[in-house]
Amino acid sequence: MTHPERRDDDEHRHPETIRPNRIERRRAKIREEIERNRRGEYTVPTWVLTLALVLVVAGWLALVFLS
Repeated sequence: MTHPERRDDDEHRHPETIRPNRIERRRAKIREEIERNRRGEYTVPTWVLTLALVLVVAGWLALVFLS
């Protein structure tokens, strides 16, 4: 026996209806990120800042010890 509520749920689970929603959410997320970056709200990831600091310190130490 099928229930009308269950059949409605099954209609929403078809890949052809899920995929456009997923794609639209992804596009909206990218669009929002681009808008934030254009407003100047872009932040550098922490790992990039850490890498830059390590490179500067390593270069300075190399300069001091190899001179």
